[in-house]
Amino acid sequence: MRTIQAAAITEAVARLCIQANTYLPADIVAALDRQRKAEPWPLAKETLGLLWDNMKLAEETHMPVCQDTGMACVFVELGQDVHIEGDFEAAIHEGVRQGYGEGYLRKSIVGDPLRRVNTEDNTPAAITVRLVPGDRCTLTVAPKGFGSENMSRLGMLKPADGVEGVKNFVIETVRLAGSNPCPPIVLGIGIGGSFDKVAYLAKHALLRPIDQPNPAPYYAQLENELLEAVNALGVGPQGFGGQTTCLGLSIETAPTHVAGLPVAVNVSCHVTRRATEEL
Repeated sequence: MRTIQAAAITEAVARLCIQANTYLPADIVAALDRQRKAEPWPLAKETLGLLWDNMKLAEETHMPVCQDTGMACVFVELGQDVHIEGDFEAAIHEGVRQGYGEGYLRKSIVGDPLRRVNTEDNTPAAITVRLVPGDRCTLTVAPKGFGSENMSRLGMLKPADGVEGVKNFVIETVRLAGSNPCPPIVLGIGIGGSFDKVAYLAKHALLRPIDQPNPAPYYAQLENELLEAVNALGVGPQGFGGQTTCLGLSIETAPTHVAGLPVAVNVSCHVTRRATEEL
């Protein structure tokens, strides 16, 4: 049994909040660089260049890459041989409070969905914990802005809809979103499970680097087909047209009931942020 102090978790979360909001992951940077060079439509190419310049400026000045510094989604892989000395969830919330304060990050969380009073420190975090073998604790902070989150959809399809129904649902989601999620977008797609599980799968899919295909060849091929179909919509960067509507997408699946085919699409903008630290 290995003990981790709650204070160490707070410190790590605070660091990750600032890091994730300032520096985009290498796979997103590479995709944006590739598309800004390859995009043939002049207006789209210019727009991608502006997004690139903004990203580089954020790195150089240590400023947030987007003004919407998001809801702090914290994913935890907690080793079953780890003992947390202190209040685990409180430590994560305190890390978000400190990180968003020290990093001068925008506080966007309201404490009640209808009465809309800002908590003024971006807490509480949205925490997801998965128990894994071992004596390590891996923390991933993935701030999620709501311009893109609001464009996400969940559908309870019929099994007879099959793979074509899934494709149509994903493509329709992007078409309906249009320019609202600040494309080029990144898509996390969940297929299977239950109503609540499929939403988790879609969110979790955004944690996989977009240059890493699904390990199952069938779903890796489906990812390629969907990416091609989405980019063929011609929405383009910021809705100005062109062939760069989506930088990449990832599919996660789970077993489901014989009578169901749940599908969820979690839409993210090109500022798909995530930062990870292992304790």
